[in-house]
Amino acid sequence: MAHPVPPPPLSDAPLAPGLYVVATPIGNLRDITLRALDVLHAADLVLAEDTRVTGKLLSAFAISARMERYDEHAAERTRPKALAVLAEGGRVALVSDAGTPLISDPGYKLVREAWAQGSTVYPIPGASALLAGLSAAGLPTDRFLFAGFPPPKPAARRAFLAELAGIRATLVFYEGGSRLAASLADMAQVLGPREAAVGRELTKLYETVTRGTLDVLAADRQFAAPRGEIVVLVGPGREAAATAADADRALADALTRLAPGEAASEVAKALGLPRRDLYRRAMDLKGAGR
Repeated sequence: MAHPVPPPPLSDAPLAPGLYVVATPIGNLRDITLRALDVLHAADLVLAEDTRVTGKLLSAFAISARMERYDEHAAERTRPKALAVLAEGGRVALVSDAGTPLISDPGYKLVREAWAQGSTVYPIPGASALLAGLSAAGLPTDRFLFAGFPPPKPAARRAFLAELAGIRATLVFYEGGSRLAASLADMAQVLGPREAAVGRELTKLYETVTRGTLDVLAADRQFAAPRGEIVVLVGPGREAAATAADADRALADALTRLAPGEAASEVAKALGLPRRDLYRRAMDLKGAGR
């Protein structure tokens, strides 16, 4: 039988003054990084979205720290205190309940004002539901857009999705369990039967990643009212074939910078059209421009 591994010893190395944006586990506590533990141990002040949640994390690793609540309700009151600590050369750690701060969590104004007053901001990377979902979804990762939480009301949600429909990237959303079914239905209606994935309980005991087209996922009864927050990932839609006019515009632009052969290669890669045909057309355009 495996025995529990004790927490690693914390570093006593000096911590430079500044604001530390510290990622915390999204489920499994062992996803905390050694550097995050060192920062939380040495910080003069820890800003926590919920001090009870962060208190449990700190207790698990035998860390005691001065904490202040920093969420959407307390931020205006707490931010001046944190900036004052930073101005005096202190070390402030910002954490959310789970994952990387500022990703659909408070913190943007604090980071902005810390920089404005001359304090240094240090990212302490780690767990992120966004990246965890993206890494397991089996959807294109060369380009993606994090769109946050869709609006809760149906009409606003559909308008929001319509604005994203033409983006050539994998779309990533966070959603609450109570609204998941309605959101999937609207995504299927607005975005069509694209490839998609739903990640639940990521890094936890009952972690699941379910893949399928949006219409199939919208009809899946397991998503009627699941608990917790969910990551929904939607693959890019199919691109319409480029027209001859599209090719001519792209070639005309490329020919201002490149020789015909190079221009044809560039446009072929960008539009997915045969280079041979594009080269002949580039020569025609080059001749017509003489």
